[in-house]
Amino acid sequence: MAESMKGLHRTHRCTEVSNQNIGETVTVMGWVQKRRNLGSLIFIDLRDRSGLLQIVFDEPKVGSEGFAKAENLRSEFVIAVTGTVKKRAAAVNENLKTGDIEVIASDLRILSESETPPFPIEENSLTKEDLRLRYRYLDLRRPDIQRNLMMKSKVSMLLRKFMEQEGFLEIETPILTKSTPEGARDYLVPSRVHPGNFYALPQSPQLFKQLLMCSGYDRYFQIARCFRDEDLRADRQPEFTQADMELSFVDVDDVIDVNERLLQYVFKEAANVEISLPIQRMTWQEAMNRYGSDKPDTRFGMELVNVSEIVKDCGFGVFTGALEQGGSVRGINAKGQGSMPRKKIDKLVDFARDYGAKGLAYFIVNEDGSYKSSFAKFMTEEELKHLVEKMEAQPGDLLLFAADKNKVVWDVLGALRLKFGQEMGLMDKNQYNFLWVTEFPLLEWSEEENRFMAMHHPFTMPMEEDWDKIDSDPGAVRAKAYDIVLNGTELGGGSVRIHQDHIQEKMLEVLGFTKEQAYEQFGFLLNAFKYGVPPHAGLAYGLDRMVMLMMQCDSIRDVIAFPKVKDASCLMTDAPNVVDVKQLEELSLSVEQLEE
Repeated sequence: MAESMKGLHRTHRCTEVSNQNIGETVTVMGWVQKRRNLGSLIFIDLRDRSGLLQIVFDEPKVGSEGFAKAENLRSEFVIAVTGTVKKRAAAVNENLKTGDIEVIASDLRILSESETPPFPIEENSLTKEDLRLRYRYLDLRRPDIQRNLMMKSKVSMLLRKFMEQEGFLEIETPILTKSTPEGARDYLVPSRVHPGNFYALPQSPQLFKQLLMCSGYDRYFQIARCFRDEDLRADRQPEFTQADMELSFVDVDDVIDVNERLLQYVFKEAANVEISLPIQRMTWQEAMNRYGSDKPDTRFGMELVNVSEIVKDCGFGVFTGALEQGGSVRGINAKGQGSMPRKKIDKLVDFARDYGAKGLAYFIVNEDGSYKSSFAKFMTEEELKHLVEKMEAQPGDLLLFAADKNKVVWDVLGALRLKFGQEMGLMDKNQYNFLWVTEFPLLEWSEEENRFMAMHHPFTMPMEEDWDKIDSDPGAVRAKAYDIVLNGTELGGGSVRIHQDHIQEKMLEVLGFTKEQAYEQFGFLLNAFKYGVPPHAGLAYGLDRMVMLMMQCDSIRDVIAFPKVKDASCLMTDAPNVVDVKQLEELSLSVEQLEE
């Protein structure tokens, strides 16, 4: 039976007890991790969020009643123990912070009993994730998950401290707002008092933070909850946390300067990771050409090589056909992988098809210098020699080539590069490679929509020197946009915003909005711009992603207290779920069963 805490006060968390407390009486509380009964002595590993502490129950010290209670303890019982701190006589555990001490119990209270948990509460659990997420309240007791969430709390505090010192004001923006087009799908919330009308949950505080700049707040900051109804990945959730900021009277270099110092401060204070400044910068075009990705992992090489000039007159129709269609031929060199079996190469071809390629050409330099290739017979010895030189190939290397439109070639080889990097162990988790990617295209063509769409959002400032191409060649206009990338993951992104009426109206026109449609969707912002708006720019970090990378986790779910699974459902609460018909009626809604 559970006992009361009446008259009892915790003096220390488990690992706050140290050899400085030897001889003192302490009271600690937590969960039973493990019990070992040696007959005359019972040992308990007591766990709280700080770690483990060994408790010893000796019948002469704790009394027969206390000893009997200790005999009944099981894993996950919640207990309070008062006792004396002693130095361990033997069996010092150097892996524990409290490994050289123990508490000799004089009093025990069982505050709560526990059923046998459905899985062990232990670090690096091998239990299937679905089961752990169904019992997330137990999974959250695991020390590694607790460390992750404590780190996230620490990072949030450090962000706030830095931003305050830099003159930022923390201001909350609405959660219930208006649905606006572009970007991911909105989560919609029906209004009871406005039947047939809906709020949207914010994908980001973008428009509101721009309005705050119009209102003269100069520097805004918020740790903001955001919502996007999109397909999930290991680093993506339907609801997530942004560290969001906006600054007035700044340009690209000003934003980058503040954020480099922010990253240097937070990573050093939170994770003892040194970041040397300035952080490397690379244009979007260079990143795509070298790595096939706008968020390249620069911890390893295996860069893409453009061989279009070498193969433009060869007899291999796959190569020449792609070039005639305005595409390119590029390759990567998987060093030392020339002994790969043909079956595995065929699987790489299937992998490439998943990224839109029609196929994949391969070329192996054998150890004796001879070649084995899917296309060598179509090329002259001179062409092959130049190809090997261009690819810096050595005996034992595997060369893989893609020929198609640039986007397909980049996607395929960029993905293959990461696949090899993972399989060949080229990605050092203890290495933190930061990179600014700049000068993104302002617009990208959507085959699905048959129109240009904003690569970031409709409020991104074009580069002044490209603006004269907005009508003649919109796809060539670069944006004053920048992403901060860490080890192949986009950590954050932002841009200088448009603050001139005529540029904003033209931008919306290029995106297919009539003036009426533009004011219907964004009228509150466009009207605000009529009353004096300062030049402004901003950036937002994915806070969950930042902590995920700091803690070297494989999934963003490991740094979120109550995450969703791939279909955006919560296994613990069984959300989303049906609601009462009365609730629907109050919202003027009905649910119809669609015929299959």
